[in-house]
Amino acid sequence: MSLSRRLRWLLIGLALTAIPGAAMAAAPCDGDFDSWLAGVKQEAAGQGISAGTVQSALGGIAYDRSIIARDHAQGVFHQSFEQFSGRMVPPRLGRGRRMMQQHGALLSRIERQFGVPSAVIVAIWGLETDFGADNGKYPTIRALATLAYDCRRAEKFRGELLAALRIIDRGDMNAAQMHGAWAGEIGQTQFLPSSYLKFAVDYDGNGRRDLIHSVPDVLASTANYLKGYGWHRGEPWGEGTPNFDVLLQWNASQVYTKTVAYFAQQLAGDTARDSER
Repeated sequence: MSLSRRLRWLLIGLALTAIPGAAMAAAPCDGDFDSWLAGVKQEAAGQGISAGTVQSALGGIAYDRSIIARDHAQGVFHQSFEQFSGRMVPPRLGRGRRMMQQHGALLSRIERQFGVPSAVIVAIWGLETDFGADNGKYPTIRALATLAYDCRRAEKFRGELLAALRIIDRGDMNAAQMHGAWAGEIGQTQFLPSSYLKFAVDYDGNGRRDLIHSVPDVLASTANYLKGYGWHRGEPWGEGTPNFDVLLQWNASQVYTKTVAYFAQQLAGDTARDSER
């Protein structure tokens, strides 16, 4: 799991420590796993998810103790902005510049449509998965089912599990293709299934929203997410601006969001200098 993804879930974990007993709960909440899963299948069917999707995705699914071990092992993130950005940005800056050039026409089209600068999209892409090099290899349905069965965030992850089933049901991918981070994020910029359903767009025109393999879908969907949370076209994104607040909707960590803004500013500065030549 990348540092950016770890930050996201550390924030959730820290919030849970304020709830008496929540952080200590390690046992499942609702009987044995198979009985619990039968209830999920019934709920999915009640929401109109097809029997074929329910069976293909949830048939034979097993509880994964390694997911719970990862979830419970999270600690407090102590790095400052200087430490985190110094660790994350310099190794990615060169490739970020190359991505800006390689996908320049695509990024320009996305910026015209959604209003989000290329530099911001590429900065998020780089920090989340090293530009798609590390999307995560955990089977998403198994990870979400395991987390939904556990007491700590059962309601949240049950909703994400049902959202993942709807992604499969609408034909974007099948259950076997749906792999990502251990906490259920999918794709090259790490969308939770609920956000995938709401913001993913088919930008390559092949009839599917594929945030794992399709760079056009990944970049346009990331821009659509930020637009959906109120991105202000043509305005800055540094700390204290409305667009910085939008970036906090992507990840509520100030350290992470300041790093996105800083990385994007470095990339945008390169673009501005190139245009002056």
